[in-house]
Amino acid sequence: MTDYFEVHERDGAARVGELRLSSPLTTPALVDDVLEDAGSLWSGDRERPAGDDSQLTVLPHRAFPGGTPAEVQESFAVDAPDVDYPSVAVVSSETVAPQGTDAYALSDVQSAMGHGAALVEAVVDVREAIPTDTALLFSGVATPRNVALLAYAGVDLFDGTAAAVKGTEGRYLTTDEAYFLEDLDELPCSCPACQQPREEFTRADCAEHNVSALESELAIVRRRIRDGRLRDYVEGQARHDQWLTAAMRELDDQWGYLEERTPILRDARIDAATADTIRRVEIQRFADRVTTRYRNRFRNPLVLVPCSAAKPYSESQSHRQFHDAIQWRAHLVSMTSPIGVVPQELETTYPAQHYDTVVTGRWSEDEKQFVSEVLGRYLERNEYPEIIAHVPDEGYRDIVERVEERLALDVTYTVADHPTDDESLANLSSALSGELKYSKREREHNTVRAIADYLLGDGAGDDLFANIQTTSRYPKIQVRDPDDTQLATMVPQYGTLSFTLAGARRWLESDAPTKRVEIDGFVPHGSVLAPGVVDADEDIRVGDEVVVEGPKAFAVGRAEMFGREMAESTRGIACEIRHVEET
Repeated sequence: MTDYFEVHERDGAARVGELRLSSPLTTPALVDDVLEDAGSLWSGDRERPAGDDSQLTVLPHRAFPGGTPAEVQESFAVDAPDVDYPSVAVVSSETVAPQGTDAYALSDVQSAMGHGAALVEAVVDVREAIPTDTALLFSGVATPRNVALLAYAGVDLFDGTAAAVKGTEGRYLTTDEAYFLEDLDELPCSCPACQQPREEFTRADCAEHNVSALESELAIVRRRIRDGRLRDYVEGQARHDQWLTAAMRELDDQWGYLEERTPILRDARIDAATADTIRRVEIQRFADRVTTRYRNRFRNPLVLVPCSAAKPYSESQSHRQFHDAIQWRAHLVSMTSPIGVVPQELETTYPAQHYDTVVTGRWSEDEKQFVSEVLGRYLERNEYPEIIAHVPDEGYRDIVERVEERLALDVTYTVADHPTDDESLANLSSALSGELKYSKREREHNTVRAIADYLLGDGAGDDLFANIQTTSRYPKIQVRDPDDTQLATMVPQYGTLSFTLAGARRWLESDAPTKRVEIDGFVPHGSVLAPGVVDADEDIRVGDEVVVEGPKAFAVGRAEMFGREMAESTRGIACEIRHVEET
């Protein structure tokens, strides 16, 4: 718990926060100017520091390097005193425990640097052990090249020590390289320290430049977090050092840590520019939910089609041609990298309409393997009377044939040369000859149920919306019960559902998994702040629809924190309220 640190915006494990000193500091940031170290107890006893709210005080501590036996750490452990000013406890990643401070400094951070797995293990172990609303400090390691990855992993505070020391050693740092000063013919920077002739540039100037470059990189990181685009940046930035790339991939393997912190929806576009995009939480979560929660409710044949550059797919020229040929006689599922497979009902659901990918006409083996795995899992879960693959040869057909062979399926291929040429479209239409069309009503009801399955869990669509009527036009469908009471509205921007109070009560009464926030005795208006939360379901993610209940109110809204964070935090907005009723 903390009184002096508040998280304002989140992008996975990365956060933009505020260190609430007398002169507030926006994080991630350098804290050299505000950090006061009370000293190490290894060298002698230390007085309890006076401290004040103008500085962040590192409390007296004993630091342990990596590899120190646990029994030694336990024998010499220090409990942080209870103080009423901004404070930091020094902890080891191997024996960390909450200390009641506002921030935690990692004593064995030097041992983890340069080794991807060790770094990720250290960060995850500490972040999972300390309260979610406290800051994490890495001292003596940040450089312009590594700080984006460190912030992406969940580190909030840094100092300029490493950058300055390298400068005094004659190492000129940029975001992609560390140059020996004597090898530079000119200075590739426009910071104040570099505004002089190269021959007059000293090692002291180099240290000043390095810290300035680090501050500039942190400004970029903060902007990227606010935009929800830090991962896109890190995928490129980590390429400048092999161990940073390894750390990013090791972090991707920490599914529980990242998934809990990653929103289920956002405005930011995903740029699928590298093979590592497939490993992103948003991509893996979509594939997982489509293959474990979604269930096809149409009785018509399946038609597999390629994706389109335009999103949602149904608004693209190619998909309009597909629809003209199909005429609602088949269930349309799009194949795409990096998403996998997208049933037509989920074409607007994040991130299906929120990504852009590099189009070369050639699929990598990683892409083929991922999409074929997802398609295989999808077809194992969903049965169709017939499967038609209206896909081109370039990668798509190879993927379908792999699945066809593995699952012993019988697939009809309808593309002659190109999916939108006249002969191919005629083949597609002919393959569906004699099939009955499904109605607009069936299409809309199945869309609502599919989205509920995706958001809430397998079977939620039938539990919640077995008997409904729909009004308005797709994709702004309104869901009503037989008595014409509105239950929910489809939100086309994210492909999600927004519940009314009546819909929230129906949700609670159903067997569908509920995402519930318990609050204190007040009536929320606009938002619920974290101090007002008594408890919250742990499976709540940022962006989830939530039911809010307390002794005096019943409400429905959208989560702004993940569940555990709501329960632990002492500051910040836990959820935004859409409808509220005093009880």
